Amino acid sequence: MKSETGFDPALYDRFPTTGPRPAGELEQLEKVWAAPTGWARLTIVNNNYVGVWYVAAAFLFFLLAGVLALVMRAQLALPMLGILPQETYNQFFTMHGTVMMFLFAVPIMEAIGVMLLPQMLAARDLPFPRLSAYAFWAYLIGGLCFFASIFVGLAPNGGWFMYPPLTSMTYSPGINADFWLLGIGFIEISAIAGAIEILVGVLKTRAPGMTLARMPLFAWAMLVFAGMILIAFPAVILATLLLEMERALNWPFFDAARGGDPMLWQHLFWFFGHPEVYIIFLPAAGLVSMMVANLAKTELVGYQLIVLALLATGFISFGVWAHHMFATGMPSLSVGFFSAASMAVSLPAGIQVFSWIATLAIGRAVHNTPTLFLVGGIVTFVMGGLTGVMVAMVPFDWQAHDTHFIVAHLHYVLIGGAVFPVFAAFYYWFGMTSRRALSERLGKWVFWLMFAGMQITFLPMHLTGLMGMPRRVYTYLPGMEWEWTNLISTAGAFVLGAGVAVFLVDLARNFRFTVEDDVGNVYGGGTLEWLPTGLYSSRSIPVVKSRTPLWDDPDLADDVEQGRYFLPNSVTGLRETLITSPVRAEPQYLQIMMGPSVWPLAAAAFTAGFFLLLTVQAYVPSIICLPLATFAILRWLWDTDRPVETKEVDVGAGIMLPTYRTGPSSHGWWAIVCVLVVAAMVFLMAVFGYLFVYGVHPSFWAPPTERWWAVPIAALYAAGGLLLILARWLLPREKSTLWSPTAAVLFAAVFLTGAFAVDWFTWQAQGFDPELTSQGAFSHAFLALQGFLIAVGLLMAGYLAARTSRNLVSRPANTTFDVVCLFLGYTAAQGAATAILMRIVPLGAA
Repeated sequence: MKSETGFDPALYDRFPTTGPRPAGELEQLEKVWAAPTGWARLTIVNNNYVGVWYVAAAFLFFLLAGVLALVMRAQLALPMLGILPQETYNQFFTMHGTVMMFLFAVPIMEAIGVMLLPQMLAARDLPFPRLSAYAFWAYLIGGLCFFASIFVGLAPNGGWFMYPPLTSMTYSPGINADFWLLGIGFIEISAIAGAIEILVGVLKTRAPGMTLARMPLFAWAMLVFAGMILIAFPAVILATLLLEMERALNWPFFDAARGGDPMLWQHLFWFFGHPEVYIIFLPAAGLVSMMVANLAKTELVGYQLIVLALLATGFISFGVWAHHMFATGMPSLSVGFFSAASMAVSLPAGIQVFSWIATLAIGRAVHNTPTLFLVGGIVTFVMGGLTGVMVAMVPFDWQAHDTHFIVAHLHYVLIGGAVFPVFAAFYYWFGMTSRRALSERLGKWVFWLMFAGMQITFLPMHLTGLMGMPRRVYTYLPGMEWEWTNLISTAGAFVLGAGVAVFLVDLARNFRFTVEDDVGNVYGGGTLEWLPTGLYSSRSIPVVKSRTPLWDDPDLADDVEQGRYFLPNSVTGLRETLITSPVRAEPQYLQIMMGPSVWPLAAAAFTAGFFLLLTVQAYVPSIICLPLATFAILRWLWDTDRPVETKEVDVGAGIMLPTYRTGPSSHGWWAIVCVLVVAAMVFLMAVFGYLFVYGVHPSFWAPPTERWWAVPIAALYAAGGLLLILARWLLPREKSTLWSPTAAVLFAAVFLTGAFAVDWFTWQAQGFDPELTSQGAFSHAFLALQGFLIAVGLLMAGYLAARTSRNLVSRPANTTFDVVCLFLGYTAAQGAATAILMRIVPLGAA
């Protein structure tokens, strides 16, 4: 097969090398990758530290949300109990769902990915370690501030779905809803940052030889997971921005009296919300696929089918968002489509379940704690999946909608499909981070208490729901015949809580964090995360020849530990890892990685401060935090993209690789493409909202005058795009000064700013008041979105000019230059599309 990069795969035959390695190599690696001590530990960016902190933080939010759930179940144990007042119960209910979905379910998967993927891919770290650190600190600080609102009576109280008009200023005049809107918007930014890190890491930092066909299934699952986040999460970010603008500025996006529509919120929210269930499930399924094979001591049945199932789930899940809206009066054709998609999405899940069952059946699974959690999770998830197919049937959904039947279904899917697999993973991979393993005896107590508590809690809820008990009620009257089922559910919740409490005891007794002398491969796994590791991950980066390299090559671990593969030392004296091609994992270049830094922590703190202060309407301090956060981000980026003097280095066995690459080979190029996908999805969701509201309430819309302005505005944006092409053409030409291409970029930014200014002032002349109609609100929202991109683009152009002035822009190519041009190019395209859309729609003569 022809190489995709020009690398000769025959060079792999030089490994493993023979003979002893030069003295001092291991000490050099340890020195380069050493972690700070004392308070400076807060600046650590190593994945083996940040990943553990991330997992611990996500588990903390799981515990906090669990406590809220126990109090709510106590409230519902009997009729007319007064444990919680109605308003407090609403806050508990909203916080429980929000914390579980936004602060536990997705973050725990990202956390496990940050912790496991570098070792599983035999990389030294993920490609943007400071971005991982920023994502963690933003999540932790933002999440704790958000949760703290419940202690001062300011927690959101509109449900974790925050439907308007309940959450409009008319019905929720306090700042409770603002905590949700701004807090969740901020937390989702950290989730997207983590997704970019994971996606680029899986595609670009795999060990040489680890083709897509040899990639661990957890890596496949995380690849689909990260891609889904980039597509789905912008919808909820846009929704929160629109609702916050309606609350703060009185712009009627969801107010039907002025041409908005509250159904728009449901479409935007569930375009994110229903795929989120699969965003949570897919990484857990990847964990299960790996653990099932290793615990059964056999190859997984149907590897290729599971990969296809992961991809199919990610694709089909975006066609089921209106599954939650069957009772809203949608057209019959739409109802039929979404019902069919809701049933179809169960097929790829079924493929995975049958694969797991077949693997356990043909293998030699041992009756241990991870196996118990896996089997219990499969049983519970299948039960939840069956009820999911039931509610995909429209007539049944009309009966069960908004009852406790849906509560039971949701918890069966999430606990069976995510919580039980995560607990199995805790026991299975615990040996990677601790000097002592968790107790098998206590682990079985944990499982049986949690499994029994789960069934006792939620199985009766199906009956409670079918008997008519609605969701989200804080109490109920006697004589409704719900007493016994509710009492049983409450007892089960405390049994489930007891299981988690036993796990905490086991954790306190046995967890002793380490990154070097850990307890190791307790369950005999065959993938690369079980190689001997240190602060630098694996001692050398091996050549991968199968899906279970440790089983197929018993000497691999020793050869890696002796430094007989790639990068046995630090060839530049800095932190390094290999960047490989996306499909066949052929070595492309050596990446220089960033070390510990206080700037990601500072950036996260000031960003959190901006959103928190904005929520409590402390506008002056909030505005002060914004430039401080921007400075911290730019300062951490300033250290990146610095080519070393040596253009090529020996990465082992005489194999020479460049130390710098740009374009599609560069990990930085892949990262900015991910950012632009997010920006494009925000824009496309805004276009959907614009057309949806126009289609529902066309009488509130008036055709704009002077539509011809779309042509000169689009021409100005196109001129900026042509200047960017010129800049890229000038960069490699030695006859031009280095300032020539940078000046072209600066002029392009000026053209884009001018186009935006013309668009703004000509649209203001139309006289559409954003407070009077949804048309005015959406037009101003589009302009605000474009203005944000323009401001970021100007900042990036200034940053490029500053690097040029310090001779940090390399020729003939430079990643910073590529990133700035790509972003400004996208800004030009979106600006032109915005100007044309607003002047063409609505149709009709002016």
